[in-house]
Amino acid sequence: MKQGFFEIIENTKLTDSVMRLRLKGDTSAITGPGQFVNIKLDGLFLRRPISVCDLDGDTLTILYKVLGKGTRQLAELQEGTLDVLTGLGNGYDLSLAGGKPLLIGGGVGVPPMYLLAKKLLAEGKDVTVILGFNKADELFYEEEFKALGAKVLVTTADGSKGIKGFVTDAMNDLDYSFFYTCGPEPMLKAIYKASKTSGQFSFEERMGCGFGACMGCSCKTITGYKRICKEGPVLRKEEILWEN
Repeated sequence: MKQGFFEIIENTKLTDSVMRLRLKGDTSAITGPGQFVNIKLDGLFLRRPISVCDLDGDTLTILYKVLGKGTRQLAELQEGTLDVLTGLGNGYDLSLAGGKPLLIGGGVGVPPMYLLAKKLLAEGKDVTVILGFNKADELFYEEEFKALGAKVLVTTADGSKGIKGFVTDAMNDLDYSFFYTCGPEPMLKAIYKASKTSGQFSFEERMGCGFGACMGCSCKTITGYKRICKEGPVLRKEEILWEN
């Protein structure tokens, strides 16, 4: 983990509620896809944890949904610097991918899939990405994934774009060696039941400190309690214990 000040170089809308924030600073603590950063905002006690979408030298890209007071405040910033903790979380294990990894992102679970796809494609993997949304006007980053060279499938719950239904509807006929996913818990549970191979799940959890000190984001696994911010946010399929 490293604390540093990052210059805002872009903060623009992708959809009505999703923003892209690009920051310039010391990214050396970020070691791989699936990690997150924790951003301090003036007047707010808790930092805002947001997953890493892309990394290019000293430039960090994050995508975030404007939901509450913190993200509304963040969306208004067009210049200046931000106090950011970087290198948080364990990230995805690329060595597990096999030859045909499947990446599944739902809503704001899409961003960490981008850097993961970029890294896996650079290793010569045959990458397929499923992007799940409720409706077409919520869709983002389809073209960016295609530009990387990934095969991209889009699902929408209302059928207004791509395959009508959920990400599991797109999984059924696919041949894949391993899967990686991030998104809301109901989606993760459905993928757990529908998946044909092992995989890794990235969990979205409310956090206090973001680096393992407060124990506020602990969850039960087959090997005991793990902190989503420290031993997670990525957990292997075989260690997950779902709550009712």
